[in-house]
Amino acid sequence: MSLLTIKDLTIRFGTAAPVVDRVNITVEQREIVALVGESGSGKSLTARTILGLLPDGASASGSVTLGGTELIGADERLLDSVRGVRASMIFQEPQTALNPVQKIGWQITQALRAHEKVSKKDARARAIELLELVDIPDAGKRIDWYPHQLSGGQKQRVVIALALSGEPELLIADEPTTALDVTVQAEILELLRRLRDTRNTAILLITHNMGVVADIADQVVVLRQGSVVETQPVHPLFAEPRERYTRELLAAVPRLDDTPHVRAVASGGDLARTSGAATLTIRDVSVVYPRRHGAEAFTALDSVNLTVGDGEVVGLVGESGSGKTTLGRLALGLVPATTGAVELLGTTVSNLRTSQLRGLRRNVALVHQDPAASLDPRRSVGQSIAEPLVVHKVGGEAARVAALLDSVRLPKDFADRRPAELSGGQRQRVALARALALSPKLLVADEPTSALDVSVQAHVLELFADLREEFGFACLFISHDLAVVDRVADRVAVLRAGSILETGTASEVFRHPQHEYTRNLIDSAPLPDPEIQRGRRDARSAPVRA
Repeated sequence: MSLLTIKDLTIRFGTAAPVVDRVNITVEQREIVALVGESGSGKSLTARTILGLLPDGASASGSVTLGGTELIGADERLLDSVRGVRASMIFQEPQTALNPVQKIGWQITQALRAHEKVSKKDARARAIELLELVDIPDAGKRIDWYPHQLSGGQKQRVVIALALSGEPELLIADEPTTALDVTVQAEILELLRRLRDTRNTAILLITHNMGVVADIADQVVVLRQGSVVETQPVHPLFAEPRERYTRELLAAVPRLDDTPHVRAVASGGDLARTSGAATLTIRDVSVVYPRRHGAEAFTALDSVNLTVGDGEVVGLVGESGSGKTTLGRLALGLVPATTGAVELLGTTVSNLRTSQLRGLRRNVALVHQDPAASLDPRRSVGQSIAEPLVVHKVGGEAARVAALLDSVRLPKDFADRRPAELSGGQRQRVALARALALSPKLLVADEPTSALDVSVQAHVLELFADLREEFGFACLFISHDLAVVDRVADRVAVLRAGSILETGTASEVFRHPQHEYTRNLIDSAPLPDPEIQRGRRDARSAPVRA
């Protein structure tokens, strides 16, 4: 008997058409099944039905059995006996899954004591064991840390430890690596694989990253608009997908091993050096955050030199904490340089008065990672796009908003909608339109596609290229997705611990890396090819010859 059997699952909101329509999925013991598809395809709703966590107004019919126990229509008492004990969920964003005002040890011990009668002392000892199981260094000390004291990858490990506290048979992992850089992502995937192998845990993995699917999944279920399009083992699905939609999904995935994209760059790949024109120049800049509240002083950037030429896209890559976002905020004038100089359009930023700096900031704009968080939910799309025009008293808001919506390929009547009425890709287009409202000379894009499905991401990247040609802006493009950076960037800078280790054209850095750290980043990025991923795992596990 299968561990999990979902049969003819249908989910509705009221009397509307089904959002999940007769879905069938099986998960065997020790099996990793990946659920893939675009936003709105029903992946998360399907998974949440297992734990009885559907949103208000939603109803489910059909059958969901876990180890022979029917969960559709089950009462809360039965569901409580399943949640966290027989099945647990690893949520996408650990920052929101963890309580920021409670120590991680308290949160794990509370989960342990909720599942079984155990003393505080024994619960603490077990919590340390769980933190060690998920490779938290110095677990006996860090058990008393707060979430904000941990890196993004460490927070995700704590969320996994919480999910394992009841020793579940099934882990439901909802986009567990989306916000993580490639090296940490590789570590989390290896951890999930080890849990499967050592604890016989089955995993239902929800992800839009086809490289992750190729790396870890045994079976793949492709959903579209609430229905199963295709179900296959991972190797034949990637080698010979049966359905057109699956082929389109795989074709939309950017790959580092593709032929380099042709880019409109000057000879040598450095517009600033060849033409003498520079939008942004950073010279010997260090950013040091002073000692506060008992914490030691922290050097976020250390003697950084970087130039962004007119109309040039420079990609910033590196692990979390490497200084990418600080460098972006420095370019926006939001973080002052401790030492060194920052020049924007030939003007040294540190020499300006506040009023002068405000005028210069009209030439820079930011595109956030999460447009749902950066767009005011109470404002219409038109009001959000017009905000920079209003702040800088430019005028002509209505006509400009209409023109910008047209530039990002959205209908003009979207101006009257609220962000909640738009899809993730549409919200990101609105964020781009707002950033371009004042025709900035420099755009800072901080992980602008990381939360998007691969097909939506492909459309946004095409749009980005078109907008770059239309508006002629320069861009600092920050991303942990190396294939995305390879697709859009002219040059790439690799950061580690606040220092730039390597720069060059995208082709030079990604196909002929000079630094061992860069090679490690590239090797850690999962490729949408199960055979290549298996070869990489075998190479890593092979004994080193003397």
